[in-house]
Amino acid sequence: MSKSLYETLEVSENASESEIKKAYRKLARKYHPDICKEADCEEKFKEINAAYEVLSDKEKKAQYDQFGDQMFGGQNFHDFSQSQGGNVDLDEILRQMFSGGGGGFGGFSGGGRQSYSSGGFGGFGGGGGFHQEPNLDIEAKVTIPFNVAILGGTHSVSINGERFDIKIPAGVKSGEKLRVRGKGHAQNGRAGDLFLKITVAPSPEYEREGDDLVKTIDVPLYAALFGDKISVQTLEKEIKLKIPQNTKNGQRFRVKEMGAMNRKTKQRGDLYLKANIVNPKVEDLDSDLVELMKEKLPKSL
Repeated sequence: MSKSLYETLEVSENASESEIKKAYRKLARKYHPDICKEADCEEKFKEINAAYEVLSDKEKKAQYDQFGDQMFGGQNFHDFSQSQGGNVDLDEILRQMFSGGGGGFGGFSGGGRQSYSSGGFGGFGGGGGFHQEPNLDIEAKVTIPFNVAILGGTHSVSINGERFDIKIPAGVKSGEKLRVRGKGHAQNGRAGDLFLKITVAPSPEYEREGDDLVKTIDVPLYAALFGDKISVQTLEKEIKLKIPQNTKNGQRFRVKEMGAMNRKTKQRGDLYLKANIVNPKVEDLDSDLVELMKEKLPKSL
């Protein structure tokens, strides 16, 4: 069972109360908006505080340890917090979820997507029983282009006869789920959510190795022997790559931070360019050069 609140605070699921507090203080100092000036620091700081709101409270922690990320509709906590928008109070949302207040979130949606009211399911609100509500959520599969998965962007989907664009975060992988709020079934003024299981289409040019990308590039024999600069088209732009002399077939060259985004660390992997040395056709070479090569080139290594 996934429990990403622990990942948010960078502690194990078996961490003690003091370890959780120590980790929270360390991260809160690191990402406090008055100290950290990077663009995503404020959102990271909100997530850290919200995670600590749950894990520092024994009752809330017990509920979360029982149900894990099912409480966020099966998403990890980062994706859940992003889906709430930038102007919400995550602490308040979690307080209402764990105390049974509902707060517009609708309680807990389990792995089978059967939804229950927040008034008294297990530890969710201590009231008088529960009643089953209609399941308005929709699950669907979508295949997105490789470059959109790496760089992020929008992708058009058609659900229930309605076509709309969804936002794809940079670095998403096959098997991940994205939540689109309010795009499920609608009934009595309520609308469920759409849960999309992602498949990333393969690329004819790139392979993904974790957060790194690998692309095979053609290198002329001249450049491989004597060194040269060649142009390489990447997913983002054209770059100039320096090929050193005596480059071997299959040799890799690293281009830093032009790989896939790690959605957890917000750091990009690298791009590795793999040399495929292209030999010219003998019939295209000058005849005198051919004779000279026959005479001078070594016949064995």
